[in-house]
Amino acid sequence: MSRPPFLTLPENVTAHPLSTERGRFAVLESVPPAGTPRRGTALLVPGFTGSKEDFLALLTPLAAAGFRAVAVDGRGQNESVGPRDEAAYAQGELAADVLAQTAALGPDTGPVHLLGHSMGGLVVRAAAIAAAASGNGLPWASLTLMSSGPAAIESAQQARTKLLLEALSVMDMESVWRRMRELDAQDLEGTAGTAGASGEIEEFLHQRWLRTVPEQLTATGRQLIAEPDRVAELAAVGLRTLVLSGAVDHAWPVPWMDGMAARLGARRVVIEGAEHSPNTERTAETAAALVGFWTGEPAGGADRA
Repeated sequence: MSRPPFLTLPENVTAHPLSTERGRFAVLESVPPAGTPRRGTALLVPGFTGSKEDFLALLTPLAAAGFRAVAVDGRGQNESVGPRDEAAYAQGELAADVLAQTAALGPDTGPVHLLGHSMGGLVVRAAAIAAAASGNGLPWASLTLMSSGPAAIESAQQARTKLLLEALSVMDMESVWRRMRELDAQDLEGTAGTAGASGEIEEFLHQRWLRTVPEQLTATGRQLIAEPDRVAELAAVGLRTLVLSGAVDHAWPVPWMDGMAARLGARRVVIEGAEHSPNTERTAETAAALVGFWTGEPAGGADRA
C-alpha cells in the first residue's frame, strides 16, 4: 500500500466533498497560486487499499506548475461512503463513478488529465473504454496509467491477494489488519536499512483500512486477480496515454508495462529509485514527468527519470 510521506495539508490544499450525480466523494484539491497561469485539471484515482492521501505530496508541485489537482477517495474507500454490497464495486460501477467525478469538476477546468494508480489504472482504463463506447466523446485530454499493467497482477501477488480475500471472508477488519502487520514484519525481518512508517502515518494507514468497506476490498481484489487484457480496447480509444512506473514493481513487472506502452503507442517513463508508488517514493521526479506529458513537452531520448 502507498504510504504518504506526510499528512498535514499544505496551505493550498483543501479537503472537501465532491458532489456528483452518483453521490459525494471525499477529495483533496489544490489550485495554482495566484498569478500562475492555469493549464488544466488532473483527476487522480487511487489504487487497492489506497486513498486520496496517496497523492498528497504531488498536489503542491502540480499546482505550482499550473494544474488544479483533485485526488479522490473512490466509493467505499477511506472517507467516501459505500454500501455493504459487492455489486456496488463492480468495475463498471467504479468506472461510471470516474465519469461522474469528471463531470462534477465544473465547466472551467481546462483540459482534464485522468490518472489511475495501480488498481485505479484498471478503473480509469475501463472508464475510457466506456466513454468511447458511449459515443458522447472523451472528457479527458490524456490518460496516465501509473504502476498499472495490462491484465491481472503477477502470480505471486495473486496468491497474496487470494489470502487476503480469504481472511476478509472470515475475520473482521481489525483482525485482518493485525495479521497483515505481522506478515509485513516477517517479510522485513533481517532487512537492513528498511524504514517503517512514522507513528502518525502508521495510525492513519490503520484507520484508513478500518474506514474502507470490506466489500469494496473483496470486489476490487477479485478484479486484480481476474482482470483480462484490455490493451487493444484501450488503444482503439485513441486517448493520448502515459505509462509511468518505478524501476521495480512486484504487482506488474516492469517489462509487462514496457510491453503495454508499446502496444498502446504510449509515452513510457520509468522513475528511478521508485517501486510501486512513485507518487510517494519519488514525488518531484513523478510530478515533473506528469507535467511534461500533460504540457506536451518532448519525451527526449530516454524514458527514465
